[in-house]
Amino acid sequence: MTATADLAIRTEALAKVFRRQRAVDGIDLAVPRGSVFGFLGPNGSGKTTTIRMLLGLSSATSGRIDLLGQPMPAARHTVLPRVGALVEGPASYPYLSGRANLHRFDAADPTSDPRSRKTRVDAALDRVGLTHAADKKAHAYSLGMKQRLGLANALLAPRDLLVLDEPTNGLDPQGTREVRNLIRSLADDGTTVFVSSHLLAEIEQVCTHAAVMRTGRLVAQGALDDLRAQGGRTITVRTPDVGHAGTVLIGLGLTPRRDAGADTLVADLPAETEPEAVTAALVHADVRVRGITVGGGTLEDLFVALTGDGFDVAA
Repeated sequence: MTATADLAIRTEALAKVFRRQRAVDGIDLAVPRGSVFGFLGPNGSGKTTTIRMLLGLSSATSGRIDLLGQPMPAARHTVLPRVGALVEGPASYPYLSGRANLHRFDAADPTSDPRSRKTRVDAALDRVGLTHAADKKAHAYSLGMKQRLGLANALLAPRDLLVLDEPTNGLDPQGTREVRNLIRSLADDGTTVFVSSHLLAEIEQVCTHAAVMRTGRLVAQGALDDLRAQGGRTITVRTPDVGHAGTVLIGLGLTPRRDAGADTLVADLPAETEPEAVTAALVHADVRVRGITVGGGTLEDLFVALTGDGFDVAA
């Protein structure tokens, strides 16, 4: 495991038991500093329970947590002011404006400087695109606007670590893109961003590292490119010469199978076999090729294989 000093989040054998159910079952997380880390898994896999333990909102049954190199919850008073969070949907005072909500949230922080409060609130509203609605009552905000307000609250002070639970929930495509750009800009400034999500497309576009949960257990984690490499590739060949093409593929050491289409063969493609070599062999054998597609090697393929569950793949 990477040295603790190089990790923004580190857990050892972290577990949470509710009565007889092990919601989180001995996980070892390692989140590098400066990364955008995607925390993935189907609903009920233990993601939110883990986040609540990381932030001291729920006590662990057993195991160890280090945030920013300090043990939690023992060092919570020094660590948590350096951590911003948006968990399980943002809370707000419904009959206060967005701006007034942020002033109230900031005033509740004993480490905040009241002399610079207005400047920080205005900057946070601008960063999440809420300046135009800053004086509108929060109860009139859409779900997406409430998400933005929660993000603004998390950004009222400079943060070394930002923990976001489904940050694009309720956002339209434009808002989703803005949050994605915001996460990138925060990472560029040196903030570690820990993002829990079930939207694989979002994770692939913004994250550098990821981890996958299944029924309370951590089944994979690492750099995104390394995780993608674990996903198996397939090659799909469309041809009217299915029998002849199958013979060529078998000769290359592949095991072709019929797909749903009468003119389609699919085979697993080993890492050492280049798709160009398959194409050349088919053409050399005078197989009439209508199309060749290489698939797999994606997060979707890997995560479905690891969890046995489907993921949403579009924002």
